[in-house]
Amino acid sequence: MSQGQGVEAPAMGLTVAAVARRLGVAPATLRTWDRRYGLGPSGHEAGAHRRYTAADLARLEHMRSLVNAGVPLATAAEQALSFQPDPEHLAPVTELRRVTAAPETVEGRPGGGSVVSIPGGTTHARGLARAAQSLDGPACSAIIRETLDQRGVVWTWDHLLVPVMTGVGERWENSGRGVDVEHILSDAVQGELSGRARKLSTPVNSRPVILATLERESHTLPLWALAAALAERGVECRMLGPRTPVDVLEQASRRIGAGVVFVWSQLSATEDIEPLAELTRMRPAPRVILGGPGWRGETSTGIERTYDLTGAVARIASLVGG
Repeated sequence: MSQGQGVEAPAMGLTVAAVARRLGVAPATLRTWDRRYGLGPSGHEAGAHRRYTAADLARLEHMRSLVNAGVPLATAAEQALSFQPDPEHLAPVTELRRVTAAPETVEGRPGGGSVVSIPGGTTHARGLARAAQSLDGPACSAIIRETLDQRGVVWTWDHLLVPVMTGVGERWENSGRGVDVEHILSDAVQGELSGRARKLSTPVNSRPVILATLERESHTLPLWALAAALAERGVECRMLGPRTPVDVLEQASRRIGAGVVFVWSQLSATEDIEPLAELTRMRPAPRVILGGPGWRGETSTGIERTYDLTGAVARIASLVGG
């Protein structure tokens, strides 16, 4: 391993289980990486198991990020072994021990179950997953609220909510279990995001933004994330919600003089763009923006695509002056 790792007291290092929890991998994976590639713990204590130091952890996190990006294991391990973490950016091992021990305080609570896999997840993401597994709605809301306060909507959506919701959804698909977990989590997410969106009292836009999905789409959490993120920019939105017929969308746009109509489609290739062209023929016509992977067909004049929350927020805010 690298020079300088011995400055840490081995007795204060991290166990295999603690590092596995932090990285979101199985302990057996860490033992394999140690045996095959030499990426094992470097801390030593007489009569005790070896412990991972902060530098060891930094190398493993580097390897995990490479593997997640599609780098072959052997290549990722070679790069991780040569990786030299900056000592000034290494967290104290005492703090790492406190953070990685947190999961043990909630495992085995009523309503728990199999662990939700969130490879590379943040500490808050793993905590949110555990709270959802325990069917602890108030705890889910508290974690989401704290992260929103500290990081804002876009970061919270990209780095906390999407990873955890994806992990919960994959567990349900693979095992057929966890619908209750998904419902508890979704309720907490919508409650916190909608609360942020509705706090806006003095909007900067005179022509509201309409958010909706069409008739075959029921996923609205991305719309609430967009509404909350736009509220941070002072942009007012009107939520029409799921399964909105195009003619209803057109009537609502005329009635309130919408400046932008944002329509989300989650399921792959389920919604046709063409019916929305009617909105672009209104006078004055709103700008129609599509989000999500579920659109089929080519965009036309007055209709454009966005591909993530950051892009949608930036584009809508630029159009309405937010």
